[in-house]
Order: sequence, then structure tokens, then C-alpha cells
Amino acid sequence: MEKQYELNLSMEELEKRTHKDYLTTKKMLNVDSEEYTSLASGDKEALKYLVKAGDVLEKINKQLDSCHNLPFEEFLNEEISKGNKQAELTKILYDAQKGLCAIDRESNIIELAKDVHEMPGKGIYPEDLTVEEFHKILIKMLKEGKVEEVKTILNQRSVVERAGDELKATDYIDKFIEDFSLMADYIEKASEVSTNSDFNEYLKLQAKALRTADPMLDAYADKKWATLQDTPLEFTITRENYSDEMTETVIENEKLKALLDENGITPVAKDFLGGRVGIINKKGTEAILKVKEFLPVMAKNMPFNDEYVQNISADKESKQTMVDADLVMVSGDVGAFRAGITLAENLPNDDKLSISIGGGRRNVYHRQIRLITSEDAKKKMQDRLDAILNKEQHKYYNDEADHWFTIGHENAHSLGPNSGTEALGKYKSIIEENKADMTSLAMLDVLVENGMYTKEERDQIIVTYAADNMLKSKPTLSQAHRVRSVMQNYYFLKEGAISIDMNGVLTVNIEKMIPTARKMLEEIIRIQIDGDFSKGEKYVLDNFIWTNQMDVMAENIKRVSKTLNGKVESPLADKLLSE
Repeated sequence: MEKQYELNLSMEELEKRTHKDYLTTKKMLNVDSEEYTSLASGDKEALKYLVKAGDVLEKINKQLDSCHNLPFEEFLNEEISKGNKQAELTKILYDAQKGLCAIDRESNIIELAKDVHEMPGKGIYPEDLTVEEFHKILIKMLKEGKVEEVKTILNQRSVVERAGDELKATDYIDKFIEDFSLMADYIEKASEVSTNSDFNEYLKLQAKALRTADPMLDAYADKKWATLQDTPLEFTITRENYSDEMTETVIENEKLKALLDENGITPVAKDFLGGRVGIINKKGTEAILKVKEFLPVMAKNMPFNDEYVQNISADKESKQTMVDADLVMVSGDVGAFRAGITLAENLPNDDKLSISIGGGRRNVYHRQIRLITSEDAKKKMQDRLDAILNKEQHKYYNDEADHWFTIGHENAHSLGPNSGTEALGKYKSIIEENKADMTSLAMLDVLVENGMYTKEERDQIIVTYAADNMLKSKPTLSQAHRVRSVMQNYYFLKEGAISIDMNGVLTVNIEKMIPTARKMLEEIIRIQIDGDFSKGEKYVLDNFIWTNQMDVMAENIKRVSKTLNGKVESPLADKLLSE
């Protein structure tokens, strides 16, 4: 029997939130785009199968996100078929945020069904499991010698369910075996028609990893994927663990933490799955690749670099590939528009097995997410600048500089300590994202000296970063990317690198920005090296301060920007799915 829900948002609220002024749109490649029409016929055929694989992945990730997502989707579709306008508008938001529960740009929790709330364990832990009960069960199981069972519960790729008064974990491949097998079928079909042998080898490895619950198979696929540099197509299954708020709580319980240490168990937050399907943009890729020759000198300039191993070596060839992708589809975790959507990704993350067996990393940049092409979007950007940035500094603002900053940010994930940060628990991601931003800024003079940027471009990156870093509201601690923005703004205000006047207008002290970023970076790296949870917590909370100046500026932003959320339109993907 179909589960019944009660819709949570009123028609007035839904009409507002689905209006184009409040719901921004990012459009992926069109059916008639030159990028697609100029592809070889085999790559066009492969793209069709990869889009179908991405669609299946979306179904899987919705279940990882919430046990209610698929039943609620069925409920909405049934209500829409009956002419329910409220359900129709709710479905627009559900499709945009890819789930019942999400957060908007003003840090409001959006719950589309009454009495269905976002849980710390999302859909990967029992809905009724509290943090306290979770810890109690794990302590009991460890005392009874069930070490392997607890290890599986606390790894990044399992779905946890109740088993009497205990918990049991199932690898997500086994949990969703039919869907993963279907994905593997599509990926294998793509590998049979795609024109690039390197890409096909990766696809075959990836398909194999979806058929058997073996982390090493993922590692082989990841390792091959990270070497791809000159391929016509892009296909990625992303595995990132920002959303799990349950697993890492275990290190905050002293009794449980002692038992975990005694048994050699390192808890790792659980992965959520995303899919990216695209066409490699050669011109954009050539521009991005310029930074690769400077990665060793950046590694050499990282604070305390003699105290840790990092993925980039100062004296060896960098295991780092980089591509600019025109996007056909972003599915699952990558495509969920919740307050924002990612501009680029540097994967695999340090917790992945492929890194430990000598694999490299790969940066993929999202052209359709970052490009501002419409006159309406350009006007909105200018309105925002008029509201928040000292007019004398408008000349430094360059939207392309945001992309340059992102290039620094993504490569920075390959710099600094690459192990041991799991001990920072729920603050690990906040601190890592903070590190990536501060590295991007701190290395600007190094990159100017080495010819990557001009002095003018350096100044543009600094001012564009500072202006774009201002928020519409104070985020929650679960929003790692936004918490780090508040921390940075507070730190830069404190150090005099930026100022915000009584009218909420920002002025950037350009020459103070890089030394201040370097100072913050040194503090962050020291915390990552030490791996002390209490120090990490103190650092985040000491700097996660929302000031009166930030509040005044937030009101300025709200006056000129109504946007609360966004959605993705994928016309080419929709056509390929129908074939």
C-alpha cells in the first residue's frame, strides 16, 4: 500500500519558492549544443548509457539520504495525477533538492512533508536511532567482542539497520545490488562503444566495482579514473561524506573512543553517492592545466611540510590530473541543489583506499555551474556588488577570478596532511575546506612569482574571493562549506584584512589578505597534524562567530537577492534517457 504523507509547505510558500526570483536555474548542455553534435557517433552512444547509469545512481542516493524519499516521490506523483497543484509545486522543490529535507540559502531547514525530519544518520542509519542509543549499542557490542561487526558499522560504505538489540551493517553494493548491477550493465555498454581506450578501461573497472562489495575494486577504478587526462567524455561516481552527522559522533564519547582505540577501529563518515556525466572541454582544460607545473612549489611552501606526507611531492611528478567539463548531467549527491551546488571536485578523498595504494587525484571543473551568461544573471551580480562592496574596489571584481580561486582551492585538497584527520570528527570537513581556501589565497604571491598570475589577476582573485565569501545568513554547523566562510570572515575582520562599515559595505585591505591567509593556514595545518578533537572543536567554535557587521551585510544581500534555492535543467540528458 502506498504510504500517505501530508504536504508541509503552503501554496503561498510553494508559489514563492518555485518562482524564478527565488529558485535559480543552472542549465546543463542542450540537445543541439556543439559540444554534443561534434562528438563521434560512438561517444554519443556511450553518453546515452552513462546518463542512464547516472539516473539509476540518483535512485540509490535518494535512499541513502532518507528512507522516505522514494515513497514520498510515489505519493507526489499519485497526487499530481489527481490534479493536486500543491503536490505539483512540492515536486519541483523535491526534484531540485533531490529529497524531502534540505537547507536553503538562508539556512532554513526545508521539510516537504509534515512530521518527516532530517535525521543525523540520514537514510543510512535507523530513523529512530538516537546518538545516545547508538553509542550504547556499540559499547555493548565491543565488550562482547564483536569488533568486526562494529568496524563494518563505522566504515564509509555501509547501510546500518537494527538486528534485535544490536545493529548490523550491509555494504551498500549488497544493499542495492539490483540497481548497482543495472548501473554496471549500462557502464559496460558504454565501454563497448566509446572511442577512447583509456576511458573504456576505467569504465570496465568501474562496472566491476558495482557488481561486488569489495573496496579494493573501487580502489582500482578510482586509481585508473585519476589518470584520465585526454578523453572525450567524463563519467564519475563521486563518494563524499559531508552529510553523515552520526558516525563521527563516536569519538566524542570517551568510553566508546577508548574501546575503539583499543580495538584499532577508525570511524569514517559514510559516503553519499553522486554522478557526473559530461563532455571534456579541451580549451578550458588547457587553461586549468597551467597550474600543474606549480604544484610542487606550492607543496614546498606549505606550512610544516617536513612533519607530514602530502599527495603532491615537491620533487616528483604530481599525481594530479585536471579537466574542465561541459555537463550533461549531475545526479545524486552532485546534483542536489541544497543552498548551493558544487563548482568543482578534487577526488578521491584521503579516506579512500586508492590513495593508500599509490593512486593520484583528479580535479573536474563544472562549466555549466560556474558560467554566468544571461543578462539577468549579470545584472543580479552587479546589484549584489553595489549593495556590499566599496565602489572603489568594483574594478577588481572579476567573475572569472572566482574560477581561478576555485582552481587553487581544489588543488589545495592535495596539499597538506593526507592522513590522521579523522580524529577531528565532525569538524574534519570544516577544517579541510578552510585549509583549501586559505591555501588558495596564501599561495597567490608564489604563483605570481612563478608566472601563473599577474599582479592584477592576484588582486582580482583577492577582492572577488572576499566579496563572494559574504553570506545571507549564519549557517548551521552541519554546513561545512559555509561555516568555513564565517570563520574566515571573522578572522579577516579581526586581523584588519577586511572591514565592514555601519552600512554593511565591505572594503578589502588587499595587501593584508595574503599574510592573514598564511597565518590562518598555519593554524589549520597545525590542528590537522595534531589530530586532537578538542583543539579542532575549539578552533572552529572560536572563529565561527557571526558578527553584527556580517548581519548588516546579510540584510543588504537579502534586499537585492531573493534566491533561496536552485534547480538543474538537463535537456540533453532528458532526451538521452528517453531513447
